[in-house]
Amino acid sequence: MENKATSDRRKFILNMARGAGITALGGFVWSAYVSEVTASGLILRPPGAIKESNFLKTCIKCGLCVEACPYNTLLLAKPGDHKPLGTPYFIPRDIPCYMCPDIPCVPVCPTGALSESSVTTNGVLDIYKADMGLAIVDKESCIAFWGIQCDACYRACPILGKAITIEYNRNERTGKHAFLTPVVHADACIGCGLCEKACVTEKPAIFVLPNEVAMGRVGSHYIKGWDKNDEKRLEDAKEIKSETKISEKSAVDSLNSGSGDLY
Repeated sequence: MENKATSDRRKFILNMARGAGITALGGFVWSAYVSEVTASGLILRPPGAIKESNFLKTCIKCGLCVEACPYNTLLLAKPGDHKPLGTPYFIPRDIPCYMCPDIPCVPVCPTGALSESSVTTNGVLDIYKADMGLAIVDKESCIAFWGIQCDACYRACPILGKAITIEYNRNERTGKHAFLTPVVHADACIGCGLCEKACVTEKPAIFVLPNEVAMGRVGSHYIKGWDKNDEKRLEDAKEIKSETKISEKSAVDSLNSGSGDLY
């Protein structure tokens, strides 16, 4: 009887220890997952990916888009990648998006995390409507800005002459040469990363960032006065006046007063 009681006690203690270990492991895995998610500001998603916050809620980590990619561009985030676990992403410097006309990664998505309608024109899939990111040029590292002739990114761009153009500027140092520098146009660049892959520098001087990171935001209070559609936003606008000391004089008088007292 005494041996049986001792054995039962041992089993009870072992079960308690296992339970505590499983709980601790679960907490460790969850904390690791949270840290992965919070370190995910610079992820490039597949074509058709919806807004990141909604993408994380909608993607079920099935990996079908990764399997469908014929170039092995897409990867599934694993522990240590500092990206939300199980979600698809790509690294242009390694393997860029080669812009398949049929965009095979999108139709296989079962949840709409990759939106087919966002990359469709007149009922036909259109890879040029993809909006994966925006290429940024680091002028300090780009050898074209040094005066060395290089148009690797320009030639690699699948939207030749639209997403990236070459700007000619006189080289004042030599007086007889020109700078042929790349200019990225945000309205045409879709973030495929082919330019980043083609860049000849050790660390790419042109690289793709998510639009949220790469692009600024003007603010709704600025109006393009030359754009009739944008100017329509003024129709219901109300005037807000701020009265200061400078308001007592006309603009010309204030500028010519020489007092420097603007307020």
